[in-house]
Amino acid sequence: MNITVYDEAHFWLNGYVNKQNCRIWREANPQVYVGTPLHPEKLTVWCALWAGGIISPYFFKNDECHNVTVNGDRYRVMILNFFIPELNNHHVQELWFKQDGATCHTARATIDLLKDTFGDRLISPFGPVNWPPRSCDLTPLDYFLWGYVKSLVYADKPQTLDHLEDNIRRVIADIRPTNVGKSHRKLDVQIGLHPSQPWQSYARNHI
Repeated sequence: MNITVYDEAHFWLNGYVNKQNCRIWREANPQVYVGTPLHPEKLTVWCALWAGGIISPYFFKNDECHNVTVNGDRYRVMILNFFIPELNNHHVQELWFKQDGATCHTARATIDLLKDTFGDRLISPFGPVNWPPRSCDLTPLDYFLWGYVKSLVYADKPQTLDHLEDNIRRVIADIRPTNVGKSHRKLDVQIGLHPSQPWQSYARNHI
């Protein structure tokens, strides 16, 4: 199965890393306050992994080259102008494309574009093959790429977004294809451990 998985991540210039989304409720007020900037500067970065390596990072920017977050229009522009040309450069054949259920990923215009590009080889909510949204530990970006990159890019304490962007590009470029292959083998194991999922019977017959 030749499958690519992708996702976006935020990299804050102040070094903030959201390692875990949780809230702890207590009867007594712990009197602890954590101050953070209301709108810290950040980059929104997109990457794709497949068994052959990493599709180079894409940074979401507007026409004035200012950093912006992703929406449906920007996501489709990235697919058309960056991702598809990169696939052609890698000469990847019969690639399966897997995405999560974020609104910008599953808008009707986006799904139509991905169906035109990948046909039945699209694994997505509202796509030909459904994939459980927010499934724990199923994407290599969650359990490998983003955590690894964020552990390294702040080592020299970048003071500008350009510096942070350079660090992200460098760290990702230094990741060896063998490490990416290991992360994909873990994905194969996770798929095998979930035979009851509705998409699994389709995958066994079509992938």
